Amino acid sequence: MRGAVHRLDPDTGTTTTLELGDTTVGAVALAADGRLLAAAGTTLLLDGSPVAELPEPDGIRFNDGAVDPQGRFWIGTMAFDETRGRGTLYRYDANGLTPVIPQVTISNGIDWSLDGTQMYYVDSTEQRIDVFRFDPETGSLSARRTFADIDPVDGTPDGLTVDAEGHVWLALWDGWAVRRYRPDGTLERIVELPAARVTSCAFAGGDLSDLYITTASTGLSDAELRAQPHAGGLFRLRPGVTGRVASRFAVSSSLTA
Repeated sequence: MRGAVHRLDPDTGTTTTLELGDTTVGAVALAADGRLLAAAGTTLLLDGSPVAELPEPDGIRFNDGAVDPQGRFWIGTMAFDETRGRGTLYRYDANGLTPVIPQVTISNGIDWSLDGTQMYYVDSTEQRIDVFRFDPETGSLSARRTFADIDPVDGTPDGLTVDAEGHVWLALWDGWAVRRYRPDGTLERIVELPAARVTSCAFAGGDLSDLYITTASTGLSDAELRAQPHAGGLFRLRPGVTGRVASRFAVSSSLTA
């Protein structure tokens, strides 16, 4: 919400910060050439230069996103006031920004199965993880079904990632935890955290054995903030499994603002 992208060197503990101005950063990804793709407010930025704009930006912003194994950037939107159905899931590639799933409310976690033929997806207010059949060649989606339901008493599904064993790790907003689901959608474990608003997770480190987990402090009362001194913090978990190298965005010379 501060318009900042932080880069942590886990070996030294050094953090550098890229300030993107008066905007909200929904997601970032590395491009194949090493540049940074950022979804900030209503604009996609490549190393700070605009490359795409939302077609209907009024009251809408980018939220979570991820790069598919073929190098396309998938990025969802939501209304600032969380109005139901105002968001969209987009695919961004050499053809520009293409709407794929309309009438989304809070577009969140996205990742792919080990063989790249399924895409996991969260629209938070639906209280579930969905899975689609994914066509690697065209980037088209079909056969949407429920992968795992989340009881509202356990929190709201947010960001996710798939590990090297094909299990799905899910962050739970107001759920104080991340969960790991088997490929058949059954719950494998719950890892509790000292912060309620768990937002996303991603593997990192030299051998991809560290799971980094982000949390939020926004919207908490003064009493809640006193009770949760680590709210908004970044956590590191060593879960005994490894992640996968993140796919990188395929930069094309045809991409223009």
